[in-house]
Amino acid sequence: MKVKKLPAFLEKYFWDVKFNEIDPEENAQYVIARILQKGDEKAINWLFKNYSKELIKEVVVVRRGFSPKTANFWASLLKIDKRKVVCLQKPYLQMRQPLWPY
Repeated sequence: MKVKKLPAFLEKYFWDVKFNEIDPEENAQYVIARILQKGDEKAINWLFKNYSKELIKEVVVVRRGFSPKTANFWASLLKIDKRKVVCLQKPYLQMRQPLWPY
């Protein structure tokens, strides 16, 4: 990790927490997941410059908060076997089905 503090332009992706208290190293998985799910091109470029590709791949594999569309995209782009991505597994996809089917 090269930075001690997240740059100000990323603040819009962390509206639900105290932005200045996020430690980019200690909260790496959270930061990576949030930017992969919601980030624009500038945020994604920053992410790949500041975190290892291996750590980013690990986040895609283990985090369950990704939408299936996002998980599919990153698994394809990073050449990750989709059978290893937790949020693309059948039990997780069934859990995401709406409770009210109407």
